[in-house]
Amino acid sequence: MRCVFVNIRCKPGTSYRVAEEIALREIHSELYSTSGPFDLLLKLYVPKDEDVGQFINQNLLDIHGIERTETTLTFKAF
Repeated sequence: MRCVFVNIRCKPGTSYRVAEEIALREIHSELYSTSGPFDLLLKLYVPKDEDVGQFINQNLLDIHGIERTETTLTFKAF
């Protein structure tokens, strides 16, 4: 499994609904509300044989209220 972090910017007033929808899909390891340019920080694990972009497109980006995302791939935990 590959650890991936996704910053999510939501349309104004939708961050709690977006977070609830993500939680219902059970694709996350951790999900936080954040300050700054993004509203949510999602930590998830993508199976090694799956394409990260496709996984995110198919499991996350169809949620109404998501305006923009920024994905960070990880390489090694210390």
